Amino acid sequence: MFYYQDRQLRQIAWQILETVWQNFPELDAKQIALTWLVYDSTLRGFHYRGGQIFYPASIVKLFYLVTIQEWLKRGIILSSPERDRAIHDMIVDSSNDATSLVVDVLTGTTSGPELSRNAFLTWQSQRNLVNRYFQSLRWKELEPINVNQKTWGDGPYGRERAFVGESFQNRNRLTSNAVARLFHHIIMGDMVSVARSQAMMDLLSRQLPPPATLEMGEENQITGFLGEALPSEAKLWSKAGWTSEVRHDSAYIEVPNVAPYLLVVFTKRSPSPPNRELLPFISQQFLEAVRLNF
Repeated sequence: MFYYQDRQLRQIAWQILETVWQNFPELDAKQIALTWLVYDSTLRGFHYRGGQIFYPASIVKLFYLVTIQEWLKRGIILSSPERDRAIHDMIVDSSNDATSLVVDVLTGTTSGPELSRNAFLTWQSQRNLVNRYFQSLRWKELEPINVNQKTWGDGPYGRERAFVGESFQNRNRLTSNAVARLFHHIIMGDMVSVARSQAMMDLLSRQLPPPATLEMGEENQITGFLGEALPSEAKLWSKAGWTSEVRHDSAYIEVPNVAPYLLVVFTKRSPSPPNRELLPFISQQFLEAVRLNF
C-alpha cells in the first residue's frame, strides 16, 4: 500500500463500521467499502474492502480532471474558455453534459450513431486513452479500474450503448483505494504538477455550509454526503457520485486543531428510507474519532 496500515486506525475504523451496521442494519457488509488516511506525523491509513470494484458514478470525474490537466501540460490540447467552463462544471456542479465534452476532448471521440466494425474498433481504441494513461503510472491500486465511459442521466445510446456492452460489462469501475491514491497525490501537489494540482484542489473546494443559492440536494455534493456532518469552520475538498444504485463520496477534510484526513466511502444500494443519512452518519463518526485521537 502507498500508506502505512496502522493498527490504531484499524481498531477505530472497525468500531465505526460496527456502529454503522447497528444503526443501518439493512446495509450489508458487502455493500460498503472505504479508505481512510490520516495526515499527522506519517501517512497512516486503513481500508475496508478497499480493492473491491464498484460502479463509481460521478467520482470517475476525478480521473478525467487529472487526465485533462496532464493533456494540457503536455500540450496535447490547448486551453480555451469553453473547455475551462466544461472542466469547472464537471467538478463543481458534477455536470454530465460537461463531462461528455471533456471525454470527447481527451480522446478525440464523439457520441453518435453506431459505427462500422473497423471504425468502431478505432473509436474504442481512442476511448481507452485515459485507461492507458493511468495504467502507465503502474500503481497497484489502479490495476482493476476502468475509466473509459461517459456519465449519463438517462443512459447511453448508439455507439455509446454498444461500447458499454450488452450486459454493461464495460462500465466504469473504481475502488476506494484507487480514488484515495489519486486524491492523495492531488493533495500532495504531485499529480501532474504543483500548479495543476492546486488548480484541481481549487475546483474540488466546497463551501461550508453550502450557499443558500445552491439547491439543498444532491447537486451541491454536501447535503446527504460526507460534508453535511462537518462544522462550518472545517475546510472541505470533495467529489461525490450517486445513482439510484450507489452513493459515494471522497473528501479531504481539515478541521482546526486535529489532523487532516482523507475519507473515501463507496456504498451500494444505500438503505432506503432514508438513504441520505448514511454518509453524513459515517462522516460524523470519523470526525469524532479524529477529534478524540489525533
